[in-house]
Amino acid sequence: MRIVEAFIDCFERAADAGLRPRIRRVCLPRPEVVDSRRGEFCALQLDDGTLGLSYVLLDDTLERLHASTALEAMTGREALELARGWASTDNVSRTLGFAAINALTRSLFDRAGFAPGSKADSLGGIDPSPGDHVGMVGHFTPLIPRVLASGARLTVIELKTELLGEHEGYRVTANADELGNCNKVLCTSTVLLNDTLDSILGRCRGAERLVLLGPGASCLPDPLFSRGVDGLAGSWIVDPGGVVESLARGESWSQHARKFVLLRDDYPGLDALLARLRG
Repeated sequence: MRIVEAFIDCFERAADAGLRPRIRRVCLPRPEVVDSRRGEFCALQLDDGTLGLSYVLLDDTLERLHASTALEAMTGREALELARGWASTDNVSRTLGFAAINALTRSLFDRAGFAPGSKADSLGGIDPSPGDHVGMVGHFTPLIPRVLASGARLTVIELKTELLGEHEGYRVTANADELGNCNKVLCTSTVLLNDTLDSILGRCRGAERLVLLGPGASCLPDPLFSRGVDGLAGSWIVDPGGVVESLARGESWSQHARKFVLLRDDYPGLDALLARLRG
């Protein structure tokens, strides 16, 4: 089963248990901030106020979203209907579908009374140390000094050709097969959006710890934990209205969210959440 199908199956079950929120609006970053961190994500808000985020800078996705005349017509549709678009081959449908998955996740968590702990670790709890070889899928520039300061080796997997090569203390390569030499892996959550997660996981069979990072790593963990992912390091929205207003103004929304780390042992599982929802 493809990862997207596993997610949709989970939310079909949640809908049967009564989780059927509808879409309130889609919020896009302003075009003039597209080349900054303020322009990387869109937000989809549900009628219960919850938000889901999705990366918008794959190919021409953001340009097409801004040109679309269909966004306003999504108001009132069931979020699960939009979420099914994640299975599409069209980048816009996939992007909005993934935002809907993240929004549905937060809606489920809120209604079931679950929230990840407040302990935040930008390295996702992998705890690098001398003797470790850390693989990093995606060039997370702010995290590199922390990994190097731990004494661990670092190999970064990155597609941007201008970043490839030897750097002070670490190496950047486009060859994902080198993840097979890493015992701990930090991976961008964008692999969910571009459907490369299973390919990455297949190259990390020797890793003792694998964590997905980024605002997109705020999705339901069950399909990921079942595939061998050990944790999610995502963004927990504390002020949905603040995120919407910041996107509209072209400002950073990070002050309206907190980082979290959710590990397998700290999560009750979908069955327990659905039982709470029904109860």
